[in-house]
Amino acid sequence: MNKSIITESLSTPVRYKCDVCVAGGGVAGIAASISAARAGRAVGRKTDVILLEKSFMLGGLATAGLVTIYLPICDGKGRQVCYGLTEELLRLSIEHGAEADYPTAWLENGSYDEKRKKRFFVQFNAQLFAISAERLLKEEGVHILYGASAAATTVKDGRITNIIIEGKGGREAIEIERAVIDTTGDADICKQSGAKTEIYRDGNKLAAWYYGYGMREHKLYMCGVHDTPDKEKNTDLKDEKRYSGLDTAELSEMVETAHAHIINNLLKRREDIPDLVPTTIGTIPQLRMTRRLVGKSTPDISEEYISYPDTVGIYPNWRKRGPVYELPLSALYGDEIENLLTAGRCISGTDAMWDITRVIPVCAVTGEAAGAAAAICGNMKNVNIEEIQSYLVSAKVLLRWEKENEQK
Repeated sequence: MNKSIITESLSTPVRYKCDVCVAGGGVAGIAASISAARAGRAVGRKTDVILLEKSFMLGGLATAGLVTIYLPICDGKGRQVCYGLTEELLRLSIEHGAEADYPTAWLENGSYDEKRKKRFFVQFNAQLFAISAERLLKEEGVHILYGASAAATTVKDGRITNIIIEGKGGREAIEIERAVIDTTGDADICKQSGAKTEIYRDGNKLAAWYYGYGMREHKLYMCGVHDTPDKEKNTDLKDEKRYSGLDTAELSEMVETAHAHIINNLLKRREDIPDLVPTTIGTIPQLRMTRRLVGKSTPDISEEYISYPDTVGIYPNWRKRGPVYELPLSALYGDEIENLLTAGRCISGTDAMWDITRVIPVCAVTGEAAGAAAAICGNMKNVNIEEIQSYLVSAKVLLRWEKENEQK
């Protein structure tokens, strides 16, 4: 259908004003908001932070999407890589107890050999993590707006001046004093403001994770067309379709297909677990990569142990033991919009690197870096990298990784 309609000009009331606006309340958005608030205080600049979340639950894929595995923050060879907020949020996720894979060696002074055997990761409870994160954000003075979707931006002279939100109160505007951080997962703010973006053209496989209870056991079932530990019991759907994650009708189809997949998968599992019932299903589509910023730099998975002058963090390869990567600040912003940063799935990187940076620990690493840069600089055409790095070091973020570490 090629029809279009013309509506009258809208007069949108400016209801809010902030120094830093973070769009998207997943792990990257949580980290970015906390970091912006803390960094502002650290440099003597009070920083009002607003965090937008279109649902009514913080955590994004980690909670509403039931990806409840905080992947490794170590190199797989016995050395911790991520500290700062990345470790703090891991500990926060299990402050009321871990669901599985409690990292005893890492949290209870285990030996180096014990740490080499089991990586530093954990499985957490989604609901408890979301509530704990909300409490921490409020303690840091962050203003959370639930049910608020970023519908548009206004841009003047290469700067975002307002974010237009839509929620229960209708269309309202947020006036931006310093910077915006896009943690939507889909680079929505980048697209709206005219920043250069790239779409993941391979598309997303169907995933339909759910929690179930049966035979006195409550556990996470990772089912999907391609992604399941129990393939012989997962033959109910043969859908090979890939989903871009950027179209309303397509996303609706994806969710409906996932729901059908869940019930069929559960009924098959009842052959072995007769009393199995679902207790929680994902409330958002379980997407991996959709759209990202094209930044000033585009890191690749081949750049192991490469050092950059603007490094703002380091992270491991969650898929295999060994590789460690530095994060250049220039992967978090582009040329077009001077007060826009990104974090999480929105950052710049090749497709191969995108698969490494999309996960929870790297979302936290990039979020902490983006929050610090937004509070300290705001204008990315005038970056004071030394001040940003100095703050991050004071926040216990490790910026450099010597390759020799993995050989000790």
